[in-house]
Amino acid sequence: MQDLLKKYARLAIRTGINVQKGQVLLINVKAEHYEFARMLTEEAYEAGAKRVIVKFSDDIIGKYHYEYQSIETLTEVPQWLVDEYDSYMSEDFCRLSVYAPSPGLLSDVDGNKIAAQAKAQGEALKRLREFTMANRGQWSLVSLPTQEWAQVVFPELSPEEGVSKLLESILYTVRIDEDTDPVDLWNKHNATLAHQNKVLNDYNFKSLHFTNGLGTDIVVGLVKDHIWAGGQETSEKGYVFNPNMPTEESFTMPDRDRVDGRVYSTKPLNYNGKLIDAFWLEFKDGKVVDFDAKKEKETLEHLLNTDEGSRHLGEIALISHDSPISNLNILFYNTLFDENASCHMALGASYPMNVKNGTTMTRDQLNDAHANDSINHEDFMFGSEDMKIVGITYNDEEVLIFENGSFII
Repeated sequence: MQDLLKKYARLAIRTGINVQKGQVLLINVKAEHYEFARMLTEEAYEAGAKRVIVKFSDDIIGKYHYEYQSIETLTEVPQWLVDEYDSYMSEDFCRLSVYAPSPGLLSDVDGNKIAAQAKAQGEALKRLREFTMANRGQWSLVSLPTQEWAQVVFPELSPEEGVSKLLESILYTVRIDEDTDPVDLWNKHNATLAHQNKVLNDYNFKSLHFTNGLGTDIVVGLVKDHIWAGGQETSEKGYVFNPNMPTEESFTMPDRDRVDGRVYSTKPLNYNGKLIDAFWLEFKDGKVVDFDAKKEKETLEHLLNTDEGSRHLGEIALISHDSPISNLNILFYNTLFDENASCHMALGASYPMNVKNGTTMTRDQLNDAHANDSINHEDFMFGSEDMKIVGITYNDEEVLIFENGSFII
């Protein structure tokens, strides 16, 4: 397993974040993954990093902060924290996060506290969010199991067996095994996704119509000059990188004012430690005007009320139901994985890269292009094995994109 984890570290550094000589790398990682953090740090220095900063965190300690601090304290974002990230961004900077959630850990924590802190930090660190979403520097997400996460995914197994099973599943999704070079496999995978993006871009759809047996019936307008992307991306300095590992998606920018209909979720949404499940959203002229959820409706309301942009879409992503992660038939309770098993949408900010010349546009220019703006960007899954997607071109031609949950173009 140590050899496989070393392969994983190499993949994360060389293909995920693709550290360049002289760059500063920030690694965000859970405290229990310190050994993997050491592997990442060594690999990054071998790749030529000038400096590696490692920030450790712990979900239990985070829960204590919510339980014992007041809302006033939780929403105080110190200036030194803002200055720290501004300092990083003034250099040739990239950021790698080892994402390892503890789904449901905060289920008994006051949702008002969670929402207030998330909003305060989102507003204070807005420049970092814009830096990331515009691909001004490389950024990447990979994942490792925690015991809390494994117990949610595999409740029938012992804690040790659950962690082992979850790690095995994660390595499978990122194409790591004993016999092959994952960097080479990812080069081929990125080429496949690039071809899929080209097919979608060549059609230049005006809108997409989604329907399935759950009741989803929604038309999502796409911005003019939208760009389908997925897999490998390119930073402002011209460095290629993979933002998400794993990834199976092709995604683009919805028109924030042209979404109409109802969409039903097909997997839970882990939002700030709470699991929102079995929910639906009703859109009119791009805005969520009604909603419901069988579980954590109040948390969904907090999400939607964060700011104006949280009731509009910033991303639409297409993924065949017949895909490697979907075929595992595991509910990961982790958006990084579950979003790559299903078509999904994101409430909140758009990625500037998804519209022509978007990464060089001002905020006002992005607004004029109908890109959405928000401190949130929260993906939720709505794909299903019977999903049908029809693309409508600017000539009002209808093109069948998905049938029975998978690509047919």
